[in-house]
Amino acid sequence: MAEEVVLKRINKFLSEVGYCSRREADKLIEAGRVTINGVIPEKGTKIAPEDSVAVDGQEIKYTKTAFTYLAFNKPIGIVCTTDTSVEKDNIIDFINYPKRIFPIGRLDKPSEGLILLTDDGDIVNKILRASNNHEKEYIVTVDKPISQTFIERMARGIPLAELKQTTRKCYVEKLSTYKFKIILTQGLNRQIRRMCNYLNYDVQTLKRVRIMNIKLDIPIGKYRELTKEEFKVLNNLISASTKVHVPKK
Repeated sequence: MAEEVVLKRINKFLSEVGYCSRREADKLIEAGRVTINGVIPEKGTKIAPEDSVAVDGQEIKYTKTAFTYLAFNKPIGIVCTTDTSVEKDNIIDFINYPKRIFPIGRLDKPSEGLILLTDDGDIVNKILRASNNHEKEYIVTVDKPISQTFIERMARGIPLAELKQTTRKCYVEKLSTYKFKIILTQGLNRQIRRMCNYLNYDVQTLKRVRIMNIKLDIPIGKYRELTKEEFKVLNNLISASTKVHVPKK
């Protein structure tokens, strides 16, 4: 009996070999930068083990190595992109890590704080999946005194017309006259800034200090590897959340 050929989607392959996340792989495919046996594929195309996959003409081969997991304290002005040819202040060149890694999610250019980087594409997909409800904690300062109404409305949810949705309920705590803490379980584009703007507040500083169980404990511009205990808890959180089905709103 002939051995069954195992096929996998091209984005999953690029994710598993540590080249990029599935989301980034889809963007590369749409841009025509990926080829299979010299032919530009459609998104969702499956490959066989003997197929030759290349990105920008460079063949991508599967090599089984230990994955890297980093916690990085991003400075203001650094952009969370792997496209080093377009953005000179990109996170990849700034860190200058000796192997190819990519950020898990984003932290916008005017913001600072914790971001995770890895070459494990599968863990990226699990963490970014919206239904997983993973907590991210931020410390924010605004341009005028914070009222109780501001705290209550931020916590209750803010309608963002430009994104055509209302933010999820979240935890918000006033820390001082101009500073508050907010814990989100979603990652909409420039979410906190948009929420504040809706209530006529302008964000002055925004720092992410926690992603799930990983806390910010390193100087600005520095990175460290996750500890074994941090990674163990992280994996448990991901495993638990992916087993729970959360219906789309």
